[in-house]
Amino acid sequence: MRHRAAGKQLSRNSSHRKAMLRNLVTSLLKYEKVITTDIKAKSVRPIVESIITLAKRGDLHARRQVLAYLQEKQIAHRLFEEIAKRFADRQGGYIRIAKLGYRKGDGAPLSVIQLLQQEEQDAGSAKTKKKAKKKTVAASSGKKAKVSKTAEKKTDESSEQKKDSPATETQNT
Repeated sequence: MRHRAAGKQLSRNSSHRKAMLRNLVTSLLKYEKVITTDIKAKSVRPIVESIITLAKRGDLHARRQVLAYLQEKQIAHRLFEEIAKRFADRQGGYIRIAKLGYRKGDGAPLSVIQLLQQEEQDAGSAKTKKKAKKKTVAASSGKKAKVSKTAEKKTDESSEQKKDSPATETQNT
């Protein structure tokens, strides 16, 4: 029994599982997008998050730890030079997992795991700025109540026009 044993076995022994996850992390950082099964994608997420966090730290010890885990030296250099700068302002959540469907041969559920792009990060920060702006506008003045009253008048007028229109009279008869 596997009571309190952390992590998924993925139907592999420990050395095979470790090698597969290292290859998957290396491929994800190389191509920034990998299609794999749901369980493998969920297993690789915390590893990629910690690797990117090490790259953001940027010191020599972090670089050596990343080089010890990744399969290709060039990917580690790219991680420290480009990817870490892209996520410098972000506190985690560097990747997205989206479900694709089921594999044709064996019916395994597939997902695409990808690194977030710069414009998606900017859009996320813009959404939070808009929410904060709406809260301050609503709290600072009673304009919201005035707008809602005018909107109610417009909807009342449009519903009255629909009742009076000849198209609705012909449908009722």
